[in-house]
Amino acid sequence: MSILPPVRRDRIVAELPKCFKKEVCLQTRDSFNPKVISACKQQRTGTVGFKISKVIVVGDLSVGKTCLINRFCKDVFDKNYKATIGVDFEMERFEILGVPFSLQLWDTAGQERFKCIASTYYRGAQAIVIAFDLTDISSLEHTKQWLQDALKENDPSSVLLFLVGLKKDLTSPSQYALMEQDAIKVAKEMQAEYWSVSSLAGENVKEFFFRVASLTFEASVLAELEKTNARKIGDVVRINSNDSNLYQNTKKNKSKCCQ
Repeated sequence: MSILPPVRRDRIVAELPKCFKKEVCLQTRDSFNPKVISACKQQRTGTVGFKISKVIVVGDLSVGKTCLINRFCKDVFDKNYKATIGVDFEMERFEILGVPFSLQLWDTAGQERFKCIASTYYRGAQAIVIAFDLTDISSLEHTKQWLQDALKENDPSSVLLFLVGLKKDLTSPSQYALMEQDAIKVAKEMQAEYWSVSSLAGENVKEFFFRVASLTFEASVLAELEKTNARKIGDVVRINSNDSNLYQNTKKNKSKCCQ
């Protein structure tokens, strides 16, 4: 009997979600890496389906980090939420190319007095989401420091970066156009992928997190393939064997008495 909750139907990802802006994206391919597609078809993704990938969301106080996570995970919007103390997290399960995949979304405090507490949870992130308020230019300027703090606990060469503008619904078209120009410049400097969303309206929220999950999944499978010849799901390991092939398929031969 499975102890895991069923995968929600809207969390099934069959194709690589499109990026938000071609000018600032991690890659412009329309589909997953062929090696990843092949590994998934052969069920040779190693332990990827059993691991939990960590995503941390950082940014100034009141830019909308908690609302962003709650909109995706709970499909709710509460403008009267309490400020996050230290850290909080939500777990979301996906099915990507037929393989189960879990994301742990860490919501970190933006208040200065909780910064030391929150930073202890930065380590081990597969993706970093740096959030800012599209109506507050100073919050965009502060994103560089937030990223710098987060990278102190992570390897810059192995973590995916996303710069996300929140509260898009509160901006006028002309204000947004100007802010987006500045945001794209910052994203390019960070080598991060840029998105803008509205947690109130739900605009681009699901698309953004599907993108994060898909790129994190792809990176995890590629890393697994580089480390070793990834095992097939369901394979078991033979212990005390002189055979160079340590993996044995779980399918057993029928007993002669049953023939």
